[in-house]
Amino acid sequence: MGLLSIIRKIKKKEKEMRILMVGLDNSGKTTIVLKINGEDMSVIGPTLGFNINTITYQKTIRSYWRNYFEQTDGLVWVVDSSDLRRLDDCKMELDNLLKEERLSGASLLILANKQDIKGALTPAEIAKVLNLEAMDRTRHWKIVGCSAYTGEGLLEGFDWLVQDIASRIYMLD
Repeated sequence: MGLLSIIRKIKKKEKEMRILMVGLDNSGKTTIVLKINGEDMSVIGPTLGFNINTITYQKTIRSYWRNYFEQTDGLVWVVDSSDLRRLDDCKMELDNLLKEERLSGASLLILANKQDIKGALTPAEIAKVLNLEAMDRTRHWKIVGCSAYTGEGLLEGFDWLVQDIASRIYMLD
């Protein structure tokens, strides 16, 4: 077996997924990325604009979200479960996002973040506010309560997302 065929065989086994994480500002996207990467979370300021890990919600840059939709396998929508006054905005933006044709096949993970804060809505309450039961039946979705600060629920959510994407786009060996 030549080197080229070995490289081809290795490349065949490599699997890549494109996951896009979005949500309103202050929902916890940056904290989630830092927690997952095991980075220092002691000094986290607002993300101004967007970076390759997260895209923050700011009306002036919302139109740039579209640049990241192409070939997205999974979509993570982060909700600040403790920010009751912005849940209508959250629902509206999620609804607009899900209308995007380039995201139609993407699995959707809703992270009901900040569950560690007193008064935060439960995932079931967030699901009701976002009217998730009325979502297109062909979309694969799950809502998971989490705390970006403690890490609780993150593994469960991302594990589901990766498994769901893999079951749709990769042939199981």
